[in-house]
Amino acid sequence: MKMEKLITPLVLSSCILLSACDGNDSYNSTSTPAEDESPNIVLAAPTNDLLLNTNIKNNEAAYIPAQCYTKTQQDGDATVHNPCYACHNESTAPNYINDYSFQLAYEFRPYTRLNHWDNLFKDRTAEVNAISNEAMTQYIRTSNYFDANGDIILAKTLTQVPANWDFNQDGKWSGYTPDCYFNFDSEGFDKTPSGDDSGWKVFAYTPFLGTFWPTNGSTDDVLIRLPAVMQQMANGQYSRDVYNLNLSIVEAMIKRKNISIPATDENLYNTDLNRNGQLDIATEIIYQWQPTAGTYMYYVGKAKVLQEQGDLHIAAGLYPEGTEMLHSVRYIDTDEQGHIHLAPRMKELRYSYKHQWNTYSQINNVALSEIKESDQFPERLRTIRGNPETGLNNSLGWIYQGFIEDADGDLRPQSFEESLYCVGCHSGIGVTSDSSFAFPRKLDGANFQAGWFHWSQHGLQNIAEPKWSDGTWEYTEYLKQNHSGNEFRNNDEVMEKFFDSEGNLISGEVETLHNDISHLLLPSPTRAMQLNKAYKVIVNEQSYIYGRDAHIEPLVNVWDEVPEDEATGVTNLVISN
Repeated sequence: MKMEKLITPLVLSSCILLSACDGNDSYNSTSTPAEDESPNIVLAAPTNDLLLNTNIKNNEAAYIPAQCYTKTQQDGDATVHNPCYACHNESTAPNYINDYSFQLAYEFRPYTRLNHWDNLFKDRTAEVNAISNEAMTQYIRTSNYFDANGDIILAKTLTQVPANWDFNQDGKWSGYTPDCYFNFDSEGFDKTPSGDDSGWKVFAYTPFLGTFWPTNGSTDDVLIRLPAVMQQMANGQYSRDVYNLNLSIVEAMIKRKNISIPATDENLYNTDLNRNGQLDIATEIIYQWQPTAGTYMYYVGKAKVLQEQGDLHIAAGLYPEGTEMLHSVRYIDTDEQGHIHLAPRMKELRYSYKHQWNTYSQINNVALSEIKESDQFPERLRTIRGNPETGLNNSLGWIYQGFIEDADGDLRPQSFEESLYCVGCHSGIGVTSDSSFAFPRKLDGANFQAGWFHWSQHGLQNIAEPKWSDGTWEYTEYLKQNHSGNEFRNNDEVMEKFFDSEGNLISGEVETLHNDISHLLLPSPTRAMQLNKAYKVIVNEQSYIYGRDAHIEPLVNVWDEVPEDEATGVTNLVISN
């Protein structure tokens, strides 16, 4: 719904949070170029042998994504585009970043007004035309995660870590070692070659708005793994039943809603899952969380024992400490029938780990500290702590680390600056739940396998369009507010399909979207091929620090430098709920 806001929001002045955590391996990104220096210093793009075990940066504010430089108005066109609401919106505690004022104005700091994402303005036509369809298809269908024997390439490489990947020079890899086999059973559990559960469980979700839709360049999947104690019975023995129940309890806490479960005897766990005041057969995890009124939620198995001892925590909107997320970003493959699939080749493998529990008060203090900091030192940039080997700290209890293609197509650790790209959105915007995007959007209920499945088991086809709580169709509202299928407004395919010559949404196309999100989200085979090639040019250049968005022609709907005090032209805030 659209509504006028008359209250003063709790706003962060530059789409960022100030880190309030201390760490041994730290780098303070608070420097600002001198007035007589150009802030757009162009360094050589990182190669396989450069910048991987250092904290060198070209763009001090790489945590602000390229999409934030979108022009919301075009010269000579009265139409106002508002993709900003997708990220900048009214938050729900314990996310205290009510940053919806970014819908109204570009609230950049002096350094960040200059757009450092130079790849946005590059014409890749010649390079893309030089890549044949056959070569591109062969490339994306060749796995860079598994070798010919089915072993995880990175895991083998990291047993003897290359010196240029070893940040602390101790001769061993101290970060995440990939251990997922992407071998899923009928419950979504990942199976190791020996047939055991790896702990990873995949889930399907409605992709987040705009950039994250496959029609804009990439396919992806997301997995979750809870700590070992949440996979065990009270005696410490592994139990799928216990693990599934705890996953459903976490889902209920993140979504703040009831979650359906298979018929379960509560006596086995001495826990009233359906909250009816007795131990019987439960078919739902009933969400009731009012600590001030003495109403709590409990895990099952060993996790409940530790929770009652105060050694494991639970709270609405927060994951338990020790939670891991794994996110593979892939090229777009197309089969002989023209159906879109995840390609075997990964563009990136992203990993996050909740290493620390923070209470609501602690999280709120981080947001309040940023407001105070921005008032007192308006030219300062964000402090980001961490390093390329062990990951970057987002100040909210999470560590983020990633691997990305090198010039030969093999996965390598991201440089410090390349990882900054991930941290901003996973800590500094109002729409996330405990820094995450995907799990709050997990499919549930009557969906295939209650949403615990991989896209290779069931695609995006025939999945209903998500709605806000007031009944607003989410993807349709994005099209309506942005008048396009992505922030940069260069997705002609979506615009030609969903908008008539007057710029109005075509009702028939929207009706199809309501029942099948693939109608919007999936590109044509032709577009998929072109986007694959455009990204491969970036891989060849190793120019990720200048932008990793796949496009061919230079973008025209982005600022190269945002004018001071520039308004977006938006007059009515869009508040999602």
